Amino acid sequence: MRISQKARMNRMFTNGGCLDVAIDHGVCNEPSFLVGLEDMAGVVDTLIGAGPDAIQMTYGQADLLQARPERDKPALVMRIDMGNPYNDRRHRHMWSMLQNAEEPIIGALEMDAACVVVNLFMLPDEPDLFRQCVGNISRVRAACHSYGMPLMIEPLVMLPNEARGGYQVDGDADKIVALVRLAGEMGADIIKADPTDDPDAFHRVIEAARVPVLVRGGGKEDLKTVLVKSAALLAQGAKGLVYGRNIYQHDNPKAVVAALMAMIHNGASGEEAWEIYNRG
Repeated sequence: MRISQKARMNRMFTNGGCLDVAIDHGVCNEPSFLVGLEDMAGVVDTLIGAGPDAIQMTYGQADLLQARPERDKPALVMRIDMGNPYNDRRHRHMWSMLQNAEEPIIGALEMDAACVVVNLFMLPDEPDLFRQCVGNISRVRAACHSYGMPLMIEPLVMLPNEARGGYQVDGDADKIVALVRLAGEMGADIIKADPTDDPDAFHRVIEAARVPVLVRGGGKEDLKTVLVKSAALLAQGAKGLVYGRNIYQHDNPKAVVAALMAMIHNGASGEEAWEIYNRG
């Protein structure tokens, strides 16, 4: 790894761990994701006060973080692609594209991002969508190598639409491991992976990745359940978490961040994290 890549990753990872709060949901074009993100300036202000390791944003939001004067503000992780698989129904044509096809990481360089993130969708009967993602990653990987920018790949294995409606994650460990292995072999510096249905199987994802793995949060759930499940996944070797709706859609995001940071950086159990949240 080049020195510039390592320096950027050091801004994300504190003592090897990272809580990345994702608020890049505007590019998903899914109204339900935007509840809690109506006032973006206020959300960013709250998160800076909460003090996670990183905030995941898009180019059009990044100024709200990077224009702030605080020296110790969270690192910027920049989403640089967008697509239409996030809706509750499948579209006739499924697609994923880079936000800047000519210079895919130029916005991240301009905004002094610590990392860029790109999707790797695996949807049933959508081979062209998968091919588009592979092409996107290939272009981004080359640009990241040229400029010393860490690349986070987000492998997403989805269920058939008829199973539970659109945009439903398939937690099959075999499928997740295979796609994570592909992401690693395409040159990921960090992998953002879905949890396996059986948390005790998540070590297989860690072993396949061979780079730091951050657990993807998905939709909002009961917080105590989230904390207990997160503790189990961290115990399997995950280096941190990328949670969005489970933070910004709660009434007290600062307390949720404090609980998750205690788990990642201090080894707090799920029960201990729950107590920290309630004290917040």
